[in-house]
Amino acid sequence: MVRRLPKTLSAGLLLAAFLPLAACGGGAKDRPKADIAASKVTTIGVNAYLWRATLDTLSFMPMVQTDSNGGVIVTDWYANPNSPNERMKLTVSILDQDLRADALRVAASRQVSQNGQWVDAPVQAATVQKLEEIILTKARDLRRMAIAG
Repeated sequence: MVRRLPKTLSAGLLLAAFLPLAACGGGAKDRPKADIAASKVTTIGVNAYLWRATLDTLSFMPMVQTDSNGGVIVTDWYANPNSPNERMKLTVSILDQDLRADALRVAASRQVSQNGQWVDAPVQAATVQKLEEIILTKARDLRRMAIAG
């Protein structure tokens, strides 16, 4: 013999079973906010903090190429007005979507003027390391500001 529950009781049990599910579709104010300061920011192909920090750091130099999906920034030759016989060109590659030191690679070329001709000259390793350090520090600062938001 199968026993049936009264209709009001079965409707009440059904309502009790589905009530917790109704809360899942709550309004926008109930939803957790996305962490815009996460280490991975994927609105572009690479980490957005590293990208922005690189553009800000190199803003004084003329740009030849900027590819946010590939994470490459190439500058044109830049001569500091205080040393017009020397010029630099940079290529910055952002290699990952994470905000990490190994996600950034800076390559520099340097030339000096000799008898009216530009001649390749060595770049000190400390120059490249310092530039990477400046970009990483700025990227971390941007992330901190986004968290504090």
